[in-house]
Amino acid sequence: MKTWFSILLIGFIALNVQAQNNTKQEKEAAEFKIDSLSVTTLDGTIRSLYNVISGSKGMERNWKQFKYLFKPNAKLIPSGKNPEGDFMVRYLKPEDYIKSSGKWLVENGFFEKEIHRQTDVFGNIAQVFSTYESFKSEADTKPFMRGINSIQLLYDGARWWIINIYWQQETEEHPIPKKYLP
Repeated sequence: MKTWFSILLIGFIALNVQAQNNTKQEKEAAEFKIDSLSVTTLDGTIRSLYNVISGSKGMERNWKQFKYLFKPNAKLIPSGKNPEGDFMVRYLKPEDYIKSSGKWLVENGFFEKEIHRQTDVFGNIAQVFSTYESFKSEADTKPFMRGINSIQLLYDGARWWIINIYWQQETEEHPIPKKYLP
């Protein structure tokens, strides 16, 4: 009898903690005009990521929504060759990405569109290889850049969090393999 009572008590505590977390998220979403439903599914989270960084020239991005996608301590990790030809990576917090790229996105216009996705899920973790094409205008038909985002996510029982985004642009030396194209 004590065992069943303990199990019920632990379950009640877990549900109460989850309800408190959901209430906090709902308050934050309402306060900052964040689409909190966008993170309840894996597909919605990825779609929200692409939507929030995309926009016409002169259009401000919803950086609060952008930050809402990421678990604290998450990283954005661009990779590529430096001017000396060495392959490098940079480790950015979401705030660092906003500081380094936010102005450019608004001044130039930027639309990143997912064209293919390969997803692996185990328990509460997911690894998504998301092939993208980038355009400066929604009317453009030829991308100025393509690449692959490797996105790691965590499901906490209520929503998906982005843990890391690690990406590489396509180059002549490294074209996107056919298995990652539509």
